[in-house]
Amino acid sequence: MKREDDEMGAGKRATVIFDGACPICSNTVAWMQEHEEAGSFEMLPCQSESLGKRFPSVEYSACMRAMHVVLPDGKVLAGEEALPDIFKRLKGFHFASTLFKLPGAKTLSRVFYRWFAERRYHVADVLHIRTKRMGR
Repeated sequence: MKREDDEMGAGKRATVIFDGACPICSNTVAWMQEHEEAGSFEMLPCQSESLGKRFPSVEYSACMRAMHVVLPDGKVLAGEEALPDIFKRLKGFHFASTLFKLPGAKTLSRVFYRWFAERRYHVADVLHIRTKRMGR
């Protein structure tokens, strides 16, 4: 499992900043870890004390509205803008990143992502989704 305290290769990985209290978010992160290309991600919950020190440009309130991905070069992608880069780093899902280049895909992904993100706790309750233990 790659967590915030894992130093090995940290400079080459993208850091995924997510709502660690959200069952859907935590389960998605666990799934990403199972399918990532080796060493692709570091996972950092929004609730981490190191968030502000490590990534001062990512405000807690923004992190609670959408996941963020900080690329190795320091570029920050938020919400639906992060999805193509995430898919590029997942084994067997590289093709999905190209779907975001289709006409209308940017608008559709923005609308759906924001709708879902605002309702993620309710969706988790309705579907009885609980947080699984992260790791391999």
